[in-house]
Amino acid sequence: MKKIHSLADMETFAQQLAGHLEAGDVLLLDGDLGAGKTTFSQFLGRALGVTRTISSPTFNIIKSYKGSTLYFHHMDCYRLEDSEEDLGFDEYFNDEAVTVIEWSQFIADYLPETYLKITIKVISETERALQLEAQGAHFEKIKEALEHV
Repeated sequence: MKKIHSLADMETFAQQLAGHLEAGDVLLLDGDLGAGKTTFSQFLGRALGVTRTISSPTFNIIKSYKGSTLYFHHMDCYRLEDSEEDLGFDEYFNDEAVTVIEWSQFIADYLPETYLKITIKVISETERALQLEAQGAHFEKIKEALEHV
């Protein structure tokens, strides 16, 4: 469990994570409404060199951005609750990009076998706790590195 005390801490964590990511990586972001999933996604995109404004893709579900070295796919699957719709997720997961998925539980059947799951828990108005769960050796290494920073 990693404690985040401010937006600056969240941005620092996103920058640290970005330094470990490579093409094809998938990150799952879970947490209640207002926990900071989109804010974290914005910080991560910026750390990957995205210069465009990253907004919540709630109505589009998927938005893609070009970073300085990698593409960045940002998915918000909240509207897919109780849906069986496959929007071609495999194409995004197998792309040369980093993919962040908010509300990943709503597309559980389509998720790849390896990923890093970050659960954001609200502690107070400014504090969050991040719980990391890794699936796959690559993400185990990232988790280990981030927990010891």
